[in-house]
Amino acid sequence: MGSLAAGPLVLIFAASAAAIWAAGTMLASATDALDTRLRIGSAFGGLILLAVVTNLPEIAITVSAAAGNHLGLAVGNLVGGIAIQTVVLAVLDLFSGRDRPLTFLASSLLLVLEAAAVIVIVAVAFMGTRLPASTNVAGASPASVAILLCWIAGLLTIRRAQHSLPWKAEAIEAEPGPTRAHKRAGAGRERTPMQGRSTRAVAGLFGACAVVTLIAGVLIEQTGDHLAGKIGLQGAVFGATILAAATALPEVSTGLASVRLGENQLAFSDIFGGNAFLPVLFLVADLIAGTPALPSAQRTDQWMAGLGIVVTGIYVVGLVMRPRRKVLGMGADSLAVVGLYALGIAGLLLL
Repeated sequence: MGSLAAGPLVLIFAASAAAIWAAGTMLASATDALDTRLRIGSAFGGLILLAVVTNLPEIAITVSAAAGNHLGLAVGNLVGGIAIQTVVLAVLDLFSGRDRPLTFLASSLLLVLEAAAVIVIVAVAFMGTRLPASTNVAGASPASVAILLCWIAGLLTIRRAQHSLPWKAEAIEAEPGPTRAHKRAGAGRERTPMQGRSTRAVAGLFGACAVVTLIAGVLIEQTGDHLAGKIGLQGAVFGATILAAATALPEVSTGLASVRLGENQLAFSDIFGGNAFLPVLFLVADLIAGTPALPSAQRTDQWMAGLGIVVTGIYVVGLVMRPRRKVLGMGADSLAVVGLYALGIAGLLLL
C-alpha cells in the first residue's frame, strides 16, 4: 500500500471511514436490541458488546505489532487511544442536539464506577512501564496479568451494582427508566428495538458489522500511516493524533447513533468500556511476542497514559455534579476535556 499515490490512499481512507460509520450506526441499534432481549442492560451492554467490537482495529494492530516484534507501536496504540476516545464524549456532547450536557442526561452512578475502573487499570499499566522486561512469567508481565484481573473485577463489580447499588440518591430531572423505552412508550411505538427481526438475525447483523469494522479499521490505520509519512508527520504526534483519531472512528459512529436513540448511558459505557478493555491487550501482546510489552513504553506513552487518567477524572466529576447548561454547545466538563487534551498534545512536542 505504501507504493500508492496520495490520491488513491485518500479514497481508501474515505471509503473505510464511510464503512465504519455505517457499521457503527447498525452496531448501536443491534446492541440496543440485544441489550433489551437478553436483559443485559444498556450500561453493561456498552461495557462488553460495543466496547470490544469498536476496539477491533486496535486488537488487529496490537496482534500485528506484537507478531512483528514492534512492541513500541503496540504500546503507543493502546495507551494513546485512551485519551482521544474519551474526547469522543465531548464530540457526542456537541452533536447530541439536546439543551442539556451529556453528563446531565446520562444520570447514572454505574458510569462513575466504569470510569473508576478505567483510572485504576490505566494506573496499573503506567506502573507496569517501570518494571524491567526481565520481570515476567512465561513472557507475560505481572502488570499485564494484574490489568486483566482488575478488568474482570471491574466487570463483576459493575454487574453487581447494576442489580443492587447501595445508594438511594436520585438524579435531579433524570429521565425515568431506559430512555429509549420511555420515549417509545410516549410516542405509541413499539418498545422493542428491531422487533421485526429474530434474535439470531440481530446477532448475525451484529457479527457482520463487527467484521466490517475490523477490516475498515485496519485499512484506515494503514492508509493514515502512509498519508502521514507522505506529509512528513511522524513519531509520537502521529500516534497520538492521526492514528488515534482514525481508530476512534468506530466509537464516534456508535456513540452518535446511541445518543440519537436516547441511549446516553450506552454511549458512555462504549467509551469507558473500551478504554478499560484496551490495556487488557497488553497480555495478548506479551504472549505473542514472548516478552513484556509495557517496559518498551516511551515517555510519550507515559504522558498519554497520564492524560487519559486526567480526562477520565474530569468526566467523573461531570457525572456526579451534572452540569445543567451547555457553553459553546458543550457541558463545562467536555470543554475542560477538549482544552486539556489540546494542551496534552502540545506537551508531546516538549518531550
